[in-house]
Amino acid sequence: MATCYRHPNRETGVSCSNCGRPICTSCMTPTSVGMRCPECARERTRVRTAASIGAGDPVVTYVLIGLNVAAFLGSLVGGSGVASRGGGSVIDHGALFGPAIANQHEYWRLITGAFLHAGLIHIGFNMYLLWILGGLLEPAIGHVRFAALYFVSLLGGSFGALLVSPHTLTVGASGAVFGLMGAAVVIMRARGFDPMASGIPALIVINLLFTFFFPGISIGGHIGGLIAGVVTGWALEQLGMRWRSLAIPLLVCLALAGGEVVGAIAAAGG
Repeated sequence: MATCYRHPNRETGVSCSNCGRPICTSCMTPTSVGMRCPECARERTRVRTAASIGAGDPVVTYVLIGLNVAAFLGSLVGGSGVASRGGGSVIDHGALFGPAIANQHEYWRLITGAFLHAGLIHIGFNMYLLWILGGLLEPAIGHVRFAALYFVSLLGGSFGALLVSPHTLTVGASGAVFGLMGAAVVIMRARGFDPMASGIPALIVINLLFTFFFPGISIGGHIGGLIAGVVTGWALEQLGMRWRSLAIPLLVCLALAGGEVVGAIAAAGG
């Protein structure tokens, strides 16, 4: 059982919904997005105005959804679909593809591939899950940590996809979404909640079944994103209990992302 960061002699199963530090009943401040520690409660009160964006609004989630939708619309306007590789479409120049990364040094594909989608059902399903998971996670861990979690998961998915099938043209935010699902389970367990009650573990199992038993789905991308999300979620939660500053958690995320990029580039030439 964790102990309150301000009162080490008091055990508690509750953590601040912003920074993640354990807090006892004397230190809890109820808010619309969960219990806050005294420091986070004061910070929220100081910066919030009636017209401002609330701390609980999943702004990063909305931006990510907007970018994915914009990229999808751009791919429709820009020409051919995933299977064509005709040389002129947004998909052709942005999808994850090992030879283009290894031979033409088109490293942007490690990220842009995760903002492109193969069709309306593909993007619709991924954006629905991103909306649900972002609404759950972003208010709980904060905008910056959530953005870091998303991109580390995204890069983990790119690494996994290139490791398993470097010569396959791959698109989709599924790796990042799998990472969010994995992180959600880890964070809920760390904060004393039952992940099974949320339905997310069941959702992971169902999606893994689709991954392994339906053709055309990136096994490496999904597994890579899931592993990256679990590791990053654990790191953010554990570090959040020890450091108020964002510097240490972000440095860890940067190190993870750097390792994924190096691994992905190496795998692209496989």
